[in-house]
Amino acid sequence: MPKNTLRRNIEHEGWGQLTYEIREIVAVGKTLEKLGVKITWENIGDPIQKGEKLPGWIKDIIIDLVSEDKTYGYVDSQGVIETREFLAEKINQRGGYQVSANDILFFNGLGDAVAKAFSFLKREARVIGPSPAYSTHSSAEAAHSGYDHLTYELDPEKNWMPDLQDLENKIRYNDSIAGMLLINPDNPTGAVYPRTLLEEMVGIARKYNIFVLCDEIYAHIVFNHAETTHLSQVIGNVPGIALRGISKEFPWPGSRCGWFEIFNQDKHPVFRRYIKGLRDAKMLEVCSTSLPQYAIPRVMGDPRYIGHLNDRKAVFQKRANEAYDIFSQVKGIVVTKPQGAFYMSLLFKNGGLNGKQVLKIDNPEVRAYVEEKIEDVEPDKRFVYYLLGATGICVVPLTGFCCDRMGFRITLLETEDEKRVWTWKTISRCIENYLSSA
Repeated sequence: MPKNTLRRNIEHEGWGQLTYEIREIVAVGKTLEKLGVKITWENIGDPIQKGEKLPGWIKDIIIDLVSEDKTYGYVDSQGVIETREFLAEKINQRGGYQVSANDILFFNGLGDAVAKAFSFLKREARVIGPSPAYSTHSSAEAAHSGYDHLTYELDPEKNWMPDLQDLENKIRYNDSIAGMLLINPDNPTGAVYPRTLLEEMVGIARKYNIFVLCDEIYAHIVFNHAETTHLSQVIGNVPGIALRGISKEFPWPGSRCGWFEIFNQDKHPVFRRYIKGLRDAKMLEVCSTSLPQYAIPRVMGDPRYIGHLNDRKAVFQKRANEAYDIFSQVKGIVVTKPQGAFYMSLLFKNGGLNGKQVLKIDNPEVRAYVEEKIEDVEPDKRFVYYLLGATGICVVPLTGFCCDRMGFRITLLETEDEKRVWTWKTISRCIENYLSSA
């Protein structure tokens, strides 16, 4: 046996599918920081990092809980029973599918939940998801299967709504597809799906006997006259899971607290056994983080919470409209006004990028580094690197979201008004300069 070689290959066959452009570009930004570039981070959806403050009354609840000894111990493996009962009651008040505490399963954040959801599927069982796709979902599904993530198209000409014909055709002619993933409100596009469309998607799942996985982490961040419909309200007798959490909603991303809302596990034996596997895996871990679970009923049950949610909706609506007003004036791109979450995707028009365009970078070290990084990259990623080197603004290329369309994603999170407007106007100017450079 050759030296420095293990007796067995221990590589997981899907490890090469684990890509996360949202954070991978941070390494590029950090290198440029060392070269003297001041970075404006527009790559990640962390409200706290961008200056949002948790309301004082929510902090007070958490502070009170920290003084209680129980928040330092283990809790039930599925999650704090009082919290699961509270959430079940909230779900049942919406109308639609009625759940019990046994239909709620807690994880250490939605990243943990997504990883578990895909890792406990049979390898041959595929889950089709949207394109553009959020990287956590697409990478986890691809890594689980060992193949490229299967996707259906979101149509930018129709406010980024799913192409249902594309979705159904792919399910009809690929019997390895066992599940359908949707994100509502959507990341990275900011789209919100109307109830009628959700009913049609569930209808497709019913027709082909597959389950539905719906990421609802942004369910209460909806604006510009859009309305939220929860999966529980349209799921009917189809097996399904809604993914929820508090990281974007309180917001408390550092809490690492997310959960599954599980529908119809009692009606489908295969789905029931799959859920049992997930639940048994949680038993081996003992439990998920205790403190935020105890906080959920106190915060969400507080009469001030609805006002807190409404205030945040108003803030993100203002920023979404502000961004749209700025970017819709830029030639060479397609812009859709967001209706939910806190993201916006900007598309370059077909044929706009030619692989020869540049932005002026004064610092020769920075220019040399960027020109090295743009070798053999997608055209939109080339623009993103030039933007980063020329201005320090860090956005994420749309091709990093399991997508063939050329563009990039920005966030609506910057709390400093002057800096936010400067960022968007600077990007606008750079788009125009870049497209006219060659």
